[in-house]
Amino acid sequence: MQKIDCDVLIVGGGPAGGVTAVTAKMNYPDKKILVVRENEIQLVPCAIPYIFGETLGCSDKDVASCAMAEEMGISTIVGTIEDIEVSKKIAYCCAGEISYDKLIFATGSTPFVHRSLRHSLILEGVFTIAKNKEFIDKLDVYAKDKQEIVIVGSGFIGVEVAIEFASKGKNVTVIGGSKHILQNAFDEEVGKQAEELMLEAGVIYIGSDRVTQIIDKNDDNVVNAVQLKSGRIVDAQVVILATGYKPNTELAQKAGISLGHYGGVWVDEYMRTQNHDIFAVGDCSSRRDFITKEPSKVMLASTSAAEGRIAGSSLYEIRYLKGFSGTIAIFSTMVNKTAFASAGATEEQAKAANIDVVVGTFSGMNRHPATIPGARKQFVKLIAMRHGGQIIGGQIVGGEEAGEMINLVGLIIESHHDIYKVMSMQIATQPMLTAAPTSYPLVMASVVIAQKIQNG
Repeated sequence: MQKIDCDVLIVGGGPAGGVTAVTAKMNYPDKKILVVRENEIQLVPCAIPYIFGETLGCSDKDVASCAMAEEMGISTIVGTIEDIEVSKKIAYCCAGEISYDKLIFATGSTPFVHRSLRHSLILEGVFTIAKNKEFIDKLDVYAKDKQEIVIVGSGFIGVEVAIEFASKGKNVTVIGGSKHILQNAFDEEVGKQAEELMLEAGVIYIGSDRVTQIIDKNDDNVVNAVQLKSGRIVDAQVVILATGYKPNTELAQKAGISLGHYGGVWVDEYMRTQNHDIFAVGDCSSRRDFITKEPSKVMLASTSAAEGRIAGSSLYEIRYLKGFSGTIAIFSTMVNKTAFASAGATEEQAKAANIDVVVGTFSGMNRHPATIPGARKQFVKLIAMRHGGQIIGGQIVGGEEAGEMINLVGLIIESHHDIYKVMSMQIATQPMLTAAPTSYPLVMASVVIAQKIQNG
């Protein structure tokens, strides 16, 4: 058996593993960094839905670049770590026996399927959205000559996949347990706007219902329909289970690493496990919400990348204080050419957590004057603490700029800024790029909150 030596062994080559490797090499250039990943070709997870429509059109256009890691001298093995002897600091894979000093689990997540539907995965025509090029290509090829597509799940992945298939003229139905789509990221009045645009794109939505059975009418192991809790039956040639993801922690468990809430690897503020020579980053790690401090199921590439930077710089010494404490839950998507973005807590989530909040909304134009070609409406909603005015959530609907504006809202939340700082925020405005300085929606939503607080 071949023996391989390295200083830092990273298991997994997704966003978390890749960022950890690059950050570790930047902070500790003399250390030998080795990444072991399962897939020869790494997809960009957030771009997977766009493979199925006109946006990308195929998985060959959704390939993550590894050029930076290669240029920095980071080594890569394509294979699977089968076992780890923690006491000896040895990992075993197809390439041989790997000895390491520091170990990072970056094994990501796998599709979550409710136990009532797992047995249906053997049926031809039933798929999950796995972060694997081979699986995605199989789904893409299978669906090309099929017309009836049912997507189970009304979150971001389900909605984005649905719109892409609809853009190819297919009959697409989304089935979700919530009354409206994107419930976990947006309040109802915003989610309804997204839903209306999805319907305009030709997608049918069945809400407040769930799939209880995937039906094989002809006993030939091929899906024909789905049955709902309400008793309704929907024809289907393809069923896509976009019902979320779960931490991939089988290897960590096998190695005796402790798990936290929702099955993620338990880590401290610096992504260290109880053994400080072992770290976990990305979807396989346990997370908590930034606002409530409760355990969180949110899985985002942006959060994973941030965790990778923390771990990569803290392998041998803590060089920087961790910049955040908990996941912000920051999202953005496009629904029928309109951007929807969210950060932090929604109004509904805040009230459910017994947080006393005040809400401010403002609708304006994203360009000034409004007569400039391409100008469109922009809606901003901010959620702030009644006592103190700290902003804990925000939602934006508008043009493409919303995808970047929400990052500013995320920074405001992370920095514990209040509405008064936002009200006095100095902003760069330009007629063809931004809203007017006199009625900048983000600022004006803060003004509305301040007035509500002042008026009691």
